[in-house]
Amino acid sequence: MPHDLIGWIHTFAAFIALLTGSIVLTQTKGTRLHKRIGRVYAVAMLIVCATAFMIYRLHNTFGILHIFAVISTITLVLGMLPFYLKSTKNPVLTHLAWMYWSVIGLYCAFTAELFTRLPMLLNLQNSYGIFYMLVGVSTGAVGMMGSLFFRRQKKMWETIYTANTN
Repeated sequence: MPHDLIGWIHTFAAFIALLTGSIVLTQTKGTRLHKRIGRVYAVAMLIVCATAFMIYRLHNTFGILHIFAVISTITLVLGMLPFYLKSTKNPVLTHLAWMYWSVIGLYCAFTAELFTRLPMLLNLQNSYGIFYMLVGVSTGAVGMMGSLFFRRQKKMWETIYTANTN
């Protein structure tokens, strides 16, 4: 549960990013709607990442969740850069891959956030080991499922977007 204004902003932006990221993943790519919703996702994720660096609840230090925020920021930036730099061979495929992983990373963070509430709900004391185990297991499970879907999507995207660029 958020404890302050930064926490509430982070939570609200994460909710918007989850919603818009899910829509973008499931809808037709390249449409006007895709671009509009994608921009909302990108802004929401920038807010999520920025506020993540302002939240220090565990040991008041830069921790594992902040490392995930760094990774999330990098995937988001790498997903947007191909359209601004046009430096990759196929900017559409590069964008699709990085943005897909941006959304999957958000799903990982969401499940980790849900599962890390268990020790508190079960009133477990000195639960840092359980906390980190739950972060690892939930992130790993969602990441593996995301990887399976990504492989299937990537083949389809390569067929569609490589044929369109030749």
